[in-house]
Amino acid sequence: MTSSTETGGVTGTPDKDYNLIWYVEACLNNALRLESYIQDAEREKDTEVADLFRKAQADSRKGAALGKKLLRARLDGS
Repeated sequence: MTSSTETGGVTGTPDKDYNLIWYVEACLNNALRLESYIQDAEREKDTEVADLFRKAQADSRKGAALGKKLLRARLDGS
């Protein structure tokens, strides 16, 4: 949904918080998806690609952790 007027009336969650929730979910999904890609690369004995995907997975986990921390603080009212 791309709208310049939605500010939480439809979802009950302000856009900025909803976007943060989406970001955390996307990072977590990416980390899961990359696990399959790592296994595929390892099966083919392609360590270069497996290492690339491991780094990307670590970045996704880090993004999720940072997003969860910020979301927690926002939802706690801090």
